[in-house]
Amino acid sequence: MTSINVKLLYHYVITNLFNLCFFPLTAIVAGKAYRLTIDDLHHLYYSYLQHNLITIAPLFAFTVFGSVLYIATRPKPVYLVEYSCYLPPTHCRSSISKVMDIFYQVRKADPSRNGTCDDSSWLDFLRKIQERSGLGDETHGPEGLLQVPPRKTFAAAREETEQVIIGALENLFKNTNVNPKDIGILVVNSSMFNPTPSLSAMVVNTFKLRSNVRSFNLGGMGCSAGVIAIDLAKDLLHVHKNTYALVVSTENITYNIYAGDNRSMMVSNCLFRVGGAAILLSNKPRDRRRSKYELVHTVRTHTGADDKSFRCVQQGDDENGKTGVSLSKDITDVAGRTVKKNIATLGPLILPLSEKLLFFVTFMGKKLFKDKIKHYYVPDFKLAIDHFCIHAGGKAVIDVLEKNLGLAPIDVEASRSTLHRFGNTSSSSIWYELAYIEAKGRMKKGNKVWQIALGALSVTVQFGWL
Repeated sequence: MTSINVKLLYHYVITNLFNLCFFPLTAIVAGKAYRLTIDDLHHLYYSYLQHNLITIAPLFAFTVFGSVLYIATRPKPVYLVEYSCYLPPTHCRSSISKVMDIFYQVRKADPSRNGTCDDSSWLDFLRKIQERSGLGDETHGPEGLLQVPPRKTFAAAREETEQVIIGALENLFKNTNVNPKDIGILVVNSSMFNPTPSLSAMVVNTFKLRSNVRSFNLGGMGCSAGVIAIDLAKDLLHVHKNTYALVVSTENITYNIYAGDNRSMMVSNCLFRVGGAAILLSNKPRDRRRSKYELVHTVRTHTGADDKSFRCVQQGDDENGKTGVSLSKDITDVAGRTVKKNIATLGPLILPLSEKLLFFVTFMGKKLFKDKIKHYYVPDFKLAIDHFCIHAGGKAVIDVLEKNLGLAPIDVEASRSTLHRFGNTSSSSIWYELAYIEAKGRMKKGNKVWQIALGALSVTVQFGWL
């Protein structure tokens, strides 16, 4: 037998150990019960049960009370009814050469350059980054920046964000036939663009949500903000019964494109593209039948106390006072370390007993024999998870997580394809990946999906297909 077959046999035996033991014991008990007579039952009652009613009655009452208390206090299920990913119009499609032209026009339009853009070294640098980024020729740019000269104004930025949010929401309401006035909870996240009135207030105004809607606007939380918003909505749904929660995730490109010379700030220009998603959650029992998924776990790991993590993605001014977002060279290492910490929490919640035992044995072995055992055992998450949606932050980030989680190329295909087709759409990228898996027909009833979002912190969320 190969090592793979041995491991599969081990996994099957450990996972089904209870069943393997239960059925033979049940057969033995049933055989003995079959041979019992009426006289045996009378003897059992008069010799034991009749003299122990004082003990049995409180035990039975305690069991009933505990069962009722558990059913009454356990968190109600949270369902994902439907989600919608925004698809920009075709005239916003931006090939790599078109994106390079946008960079050129933005720099040329910068007042400090007096209409000139002579230094070509930055162009060569951006072209190399663009070619290695994993992005294709069908990503989308904002309408304001596609004009000549580019419109890098507050008004153009608001137009971009409103177009994305309203487009995603209109499609979501159309597909679900949900009245916007039935929404009880609203969470909108946009990291870099947070105008006044807020984006959540814009949604309330546009779709005429009711006056007692509980609305929240999350900002500055990076590419992980979408799953943080899901986590917040889940907690609110556990408190407020029989209602809908609406989550909207997007990012703004127009207002945050960088026109300076700092190369660490130029990188973000090459990765980020227009995109957004709207997600409808519900805690209504009647929505179970029409919902796509049930939220199983959300696990959040915050590594902001570590200086490298805190500074790996940072907005600020360059030497010439131009604002941009700096991406550190440590970002891939930070992502890998953060996810390892995160799975240490998530693993015990989802991994089968066979994998927990293997990890525990190697953990104790490493403690006792440090020289002989170099690394901890990396659990096989594919035994617990059917599909992986890793944030499409860039080719390097996907490569690191693929290696650290021991995944196969097909497991990260949704992430790579989303990056190639839509680019890094920030917090909404994991929803484009989920849509890719569905479109390929790979999602089956009972499957589990692991969405991994990465920003200044790491967050994961797991959905189960209903």
